[in-house]
Amino acid sequence: GGTLLLAGAVERRSLMVWPCSFHADLPPPLQLLSHAVSENGKPLEEPMDIIVTVTDQNDNKPQFTQEVFRGSVMEGATPGTSVMEVTATDADDALESYNGVVAYSIVSQVPAEPEKQMFAINRGTGVISVIASGLDRERVQEYTLVLEATDLDGKGLTTRGSAVIKIDDANDNAPQFSPSVYMAEVAENEADVEVTRLSVTDMDEAGSTAWRAVYTIVQGDEGGFFRISTDSESNEGILETAKSLDFEAKNQFVLQVAVTNQVPFAVKLPTSIATVTVNVRDVNEAPIFYPPVKTAEVSEDIPLGHEVTVYTAQDPDKMRSQKIKYFMENDRAGWLAIHPESGLITTRAALDRESYLVKNNTYEAVVLAVDDGSPPATGTGTLLLTLWDVNDNGPELERQEVTVCNTEPETQHLRILDKDQPPNTSPFRAKLTNNSDENWAVEMDAQGEVAMLKLLRPLKEDIYSVYFHLLDNQGMGQATVLTATVCECKGQVDRCPGRQAATIGAPAILAILGAILALLIILLLLLLFVRKRKMVKEPLLLPEEDTRDNIFYYGEEGGGEEDQDYDLSQLHRGLEARPEVILRNDVVPTLLPAPQYHPRPTNPDEIGNFIHENLKAADTDPTAPPYDSLLV
Repeated sequence: GGTLLLAGAVERRSLMVWPCSFHADLPPPLQLLSHAVSENGKPLEEPMDIIVTVTDQNDNKPQFTQEVFRGSVMEGATPGTSVMEVTATDADDALESYNGVVAYSIVSQVPAEPEKQMFAINRGTGVISVIASGLDRERVQEYTLVLEATDLDGKGLTTRGSAVIKIDDANDNAPQFSPSVYMAEVAENEADVEVTRLSVTDMDEAGSTAWRAVYTIVQGDEGGFFRISTDSESNEGILETAKSLDFEAKNQFVLQVAVTNQVPFAVKLPTSIATVTVNVRDVNEAPIFYPPVKTAEVSEDIPLGHEVTVYTAQDPDKMRSQKIKYFMENDRAGWLAIHPESGLITTRAALDRESYLVKNNTYEAVVLAVDDGSPPATGTGTLLLTLWDVNDNGPELERQEVTVCNTEPETQHLRILDKDQPPNTSPFRAKLTNNSDENWAVEMDAQGEVAMLKLLRPLKEDIYSVYFHLLDNQGMGQATVLTATVCECKGQVDRCPGRQAATIGAPAILAILGAILALLIILLLLLLFVRKRKMVKEPLLLPEEDTRDNIFYYGEEGGGEEDQDYDLSQLHRGLEARPEVILRNDVVPTLLPAPQYHPRPTNPDEIGNFIHENLKAADTDPTAPPYDSLLV
């Protein structure tokens, strides 16, 4: 016999897989082929298979598949709620022995509240579940568990791991107003303006749907004057006006506002309510015309100052005592005037229905109403004035010129126009005046709208005036003159054949311009020549013999009888309205308006004023001599 010895340590897990049929979950046995031989190497018997079974030993610790296991559970979860599963592996045999059978346990829980053991782990599967009530994210947001895995079904080798359980937020906290009472003020007539902001606190996770607030106006806004929204950043409620408020209609609103979250409450919770008092501030409002567009009808021939209509406005500020004044704002034709206090509109100029400013018989004007508030407010109203037509326009010929042949002339059809309306228009009548009927004849068509003019006898080629007197259906007449060009032709023509309009060619125009330019140059040279001859230097002062006194007559009583022998008429010489002076030649005179000298008065009592006024005129006279005048 022989002895089979091990040459080295055999690792059960390192054995190769043989092509033999074994249990799928068991390691393959060690299969050897033995030979019996003699000392000299000769085979003694046939080879024999030796099968060696390797028995497993518990020489490996369990190993967790993750360093840290992470899971989550909703706050408020009931006992028995599964949270997560952990796993550990063991390289030893778990089929033929318990060497690879792993058992799980929780060593510790941090924090240990509200209970020391909030979670339990299944010993065999590693599933962690909730075993106690009171999970509250607002109190504990995360738990850390120390886990232990032991082979031999809990009696062998051990290893430790950890699991982190995050507590998910549930909407178990209702938002609360802080404060719950608000006071605000907003001006009337202002829509889409912020009134105030409402603040809330919520213990749920910030930014989550359980934290985001939803505001609702539950009472006090029956007219729909307000709206409220949520600020996405601050979670505040923004209260705004949805439409204009009217102080005179309602000056205060008391609103009840409720707040919830974007998701429903996880448990039954009370809803927080805030009270918002909104006071409406009165402002000066513009007067309002009633109606905003007023219509009136008058005849276009009403006299100046005649009443058209009364157009007034009302002040919506009923709590204020204010006066309203009226003005015409847009009266392009300048036809109307309005009384500043009563709003009575009258005519200040003649109306004209045929004016280009009148459209479809209607004239439009804009009226202003201004109150005396601080600051003043202005309202506008529109006046649509319909003008009745009167027969104030005579008929007119549509054409003012015709061309007629003097042989077999064609009848000229002249349409007659009238700016008035029926019945002040057609049928028209026409007749010739100023002896025009000697050479021409006119008659109307059947409708009375076209005058048919015909040349009675040949006339030499020339331009003639044909005098008409046109009358409308009401007998309104107007004289008009038609220019008729008679041509040496036959039948109908648009212009006289062979006659060419006199035209001036470009060479003729240039010649005319050249002649004008040459004439201007000659006149300029003559002017310079004459001026040069006059520029002779004269002495700065006048000759001594030209110096003379100016003697003015005073109408006062003289001396005694012995003085009456003087001939006082000699003193009156030269007492005209303006003293005769010689022009100065030492300075260039300034161009000033000519002074006004007063004539010598006939009444001696006025001689003082006469001297005073003429002295002032002489002081401003640039042609006066450079020395003073002697007044006696």
